[in-house]
Amino acid sequence: MINRRHIRVKVMQSVYAILQSKNDDIIREEKFLKHSILKMYDLYVLNLLLLVEVQKLAAKRIALSKKKILATQEDLKPNTKFIQNSIIQSITNSISIESYVEVNNLNNWEEDQEYVKIILDELLQSDIYKNYIGSDEISFKKDRLFVIDFFKEIIAPNEKLADYFEDKMISWVDDIPFVNTWVAKSLSKQKNHTNFVLGDLYKDTDDEKFVSKLFTKTILNNAAFEKEIEAKTPNWETDRIADIDMILIKMAIAEFLNFPSIPTKVTINEYIEISKDYSTQKSSYFINGVLDKISKEFITDKKIVKIGRGLL
Repeated sequence: MINRRHIRVKVMQSVYAILQSKNDDIIREEKFLKHSILKMYDLYVLNLLLLVEVQKLAAKRIALSKKKILATQEDLKPNTKFIQNSIIQSITNSISIESYVEVNNLNNWEEDQEYVKIILDELLQSDIYKNYIGSDEISFKKDRLFVIDFFKEIIAPNEKLADYFEDKMISWVDDIPFVNTWVAKSLSKQKNHTNFVLGDLYKDTDDEKFVSKLFTKTILNNAAFEKEIEAKTPNWETDRIADIDMILIKMAIAEFLNFPSIPTKVTINEYIEISKDYSTQKSSYFINGVLDKISKEFITDKKIVKIGRGLL
């Protein structure tokens, strides 16, 4: 499921897009934001399906090898450990994945089978695969560890696959690292003798509402928040502050004022961490300093009202 940090990243991207385009259609942009988050689920499912398709292709190759005129002993009695992997079978037999694929028409690997071949060829040449099929141990735990390593070391870092996903949807560029972690965690949590079940995209309704509220409050108060920032940065002209830094500070102010259950320190720390990935090298120090000043003033003026102990 999507976490709050990645929600903030998605909101940041949408705020940046609407401010850069000078578009005032907030409703349309909010719909696009929610759509881009929803499409993350497609990316998540496509990664799971890739495991299934690679296993299917491996099974086809084994079947073809048995039909060779000059078939070797290895062709006739192949190692079938991979094509019987229980974790991948649990994904294959998942009713929730099957339903999602049908409803959303996810037929990517049927149309673009060359990527399945690329991944299988890389797998067959890897030590991960050789060590797995060479081991005498047959267990669910061994199957699960192999699939996790297969995904982390071969699928996740594959550049051709990343380029393919980027071509399909530009917003997936920033989603790939998060989705990769999501897939790996899902695989590690899979239990023996159970089919894979897709979880919810959002943790709860609060997280889903958090998306819309953070976006709209930031956009609607853009000018007011900019004045707050200017007052705390007298030695800086507004156009000298990086666009992303300005957006992250505005989003943090929106959180200070509109989300009473989120501790002020958590908000500041979250935007500092996001700035390390999306802004300049010194941005985290700048954002920390500005938000520290603003939060202290807001607390003194009782503009920040938090629910519960220790939330300031």
